[in-house]
Order: sequence, then C-alpha cells, then structure tokens
Amino acid sequence: MHDTLKPIVDWLRERNPELDEIPTDLDLIENRLVDSLGFMEFILLLEDVVGHELPVAELSVDQFRTLDTIEENFLGGERSH
Repeated sequence: MHDTLKPIVDWLRERNPELDEIPTDLDLIENRLVDSLGFMEFILLLEDVVGHELPVAELSVDQFRTLDTIEENFLGGERSH
C-alpha cells in the first residue's frame, strides 16, 4: 500500500472502528465505509493528500470505489505491497 494512502485509511478507520483491516480491493461505497454524507469530506481529504483541488464535476464514483482505484487514479502509482 502506498504511504500516502495512510491518511485515507486512518479516516476510514476513524469512521468505521469495527474494521481491523481494510483490504485494498474492498468496495468502500458498496460496503458503506464512505456514505453520501461523508463523501464531500472524503473528497476534501483526498485533495489534501494529493495537494490540489480535484475537478469534482469530471469525477466518477468508480474512481473512489477501492483503495486500489484511489491509488491508481489519484496517487499516480502502481500498487506496491
């Protein structure tokens, strides 16, 4: 897992304390780790992590489904385990 995913994982764990581990391929939306109320806060966090504003109107929810897709779409990296 990319080190820059740590703040994202921490944010998800803070809101979902029952989770011990978050698999990188777990669908965060389908499993309600990110819900509609927290989605904009999640976007703001991701903007802080990547260091720039995201073009919200051009984004697809599929870009946020898993930690893997977040890493691929926003952190410019190949997965590293």
